[in-house]
Amino acid sequence: MSFTIHATDGAARRGTLTTPHGEIRTPAFMPVGTCATVKGMTPESVRGLGADIILGNTYHLMLRPGAERVSALGGLHKFMNWPHPILTDSGGFQVMSLAGLRKMDETGVTFQSHIDGSKHHLTPERSIEIQHLLGTDITMAFDECTPFPASHEVAKRSMELSMRWAERSADAFKKLKRYPPLTLPPKGREATANAGAEGVDHLLFGIVQGSTYEDLRSDSINALTSIGFDGYAIGGLAVGEGQAEMFRVLNFTTPNMPEAAPRYLMGVGKPDDILGAVERGVDMFDCVIPTRSGRLARAYTSRGEVNIKNARHRDDPRPLDENCDCPVCTNYSRAYLHHLFKADEMLGPILMSWHNLHYYQNLMQTIRSAIAENTLADTSATLRDNWEKGDLTAL
Repeated sequence: MSFTIHATDGAARRGTLTTPHGEIRTPAFMPVGTCATVKGMTPESVRGLGADIILGNTYHLMLRPGAERVSALGGLHKFMNWPHPILTDSGGFQVMSLAGLRKMDETGVTFQSHIDGSKHHLTPERSIEIQHLLGTDITMAFDECTPFPASHEVAKRSMELSMRWAERSADAFKKLKRYPPLTLPPKGREATANAGAEGVDHLLFGIVQGSTYEDLRSDSINALTSIGFDGYAIGGLAVGEGQAEMFRVLNFTTPNMPEAAPRYLMGVGKPDDILGAVERGVDMFDCVIPTRSGRLARAYTSRGEVNIKNARHRDDPRPLDENCDCPVCTNYSRAYLHHLFKADEMLGPILMSWHNLHYYQNLMQTIRSAIAENTLADTSATLRDNWEKGDLTAL
């Protein structure tokens, strides 16, 4: 098995997922590298903050620079200088969000590029082929992300289409054997994390759909497990339903998912969303929030969210988070960060993104340690209490 569970605490699990390019400690947060880059960050700095894996975007990479070009250049790992695990989404979410620029049928989705208006036809087979050309460690089945809200009838029709596409994705994945050569890190610091990676298979994850309906989620899980996947994602959440509804859906979804396989909640989320999902048995997460918020001058700290553009920070010599040891909090004041954004300097978004990614990776390590020590309930209460206190008072 590529996934090993080392400890549990209630429904929460701490484990290790092994891929061709190394191991992933779970629960894991995957920074989003949409266009073969985590915005504002070098791959080395992302790795240095503790990330085991990043996410790449099939839709964007197929349009620019093109999957065939990336493959010819040695695959996505070599192309972006990230010799560690990569998960690529299927492109379904982005294509479905194009609204007036796409048309869907049983075969797949025909859409116009948001870049130049060129037409493309994305099918389950082509999605898998693109991800194969990129050389990704974890490939996602092609699906339709059901919009919210959706009636039971609409959600059922959407889910059933996704399940037919899932079977076609699995068939296409089995037919593709060759991948770009592995670009593993040099011997030394990374050697242990990548031990045995050469003999590890690439992985395929199916995606559970069904909107907010328990019977549809159950039917989707049954359909996917009958096909057989290496891991199972939960799609169609974090699309506007709110945290309470998301947790309600997780309450009846994750207990029915295969226990021995990793569970991935797509597109989530804020720190409290992640913590609540871990408590409900989820192992993997991705979201643009750390870097997007960083570009918008918003930081996540042990005392909740901070908007560094607020005038109250103008003369504040304190760090963003006095409990954080990241390079930003160690070396720069709130006053300086406030100045960078007011002066429209590019260093501001870079430093804020850097801090946020550090905060997220530190949060995941805190959660993993708590599960191992069987103290997750106490750790969760402490984290939430501190978030509720809000930011420090102004000087």
